[in-house]
Amino acid sequence: MNNMLLKLYVKFQELKNGEEGQDLVEYALVVALIAFGATAGMTSLASGINSSFSAVSTKLGAAIS
Repeated sequence: MNNMLLKLYVKFQELKNGEEGQDLVEYALVVALIAFGATAGMTSLASGINSSFSAVSTKLGAAIS
């Protein structure tokens, strides 16, 4: 019984002190930050492109008429 408790204690200490998963979490946070920035940038970029096409459409409509 003591041997099993000692093994369990050692396993918990290894999990507590382990740093293997830390890199994965950091990479996931960087990817999430990039995705958030891209989404925010795409919204403003899309509205700018839409207004440009609207201006071109208005000028072409006026030139044809």
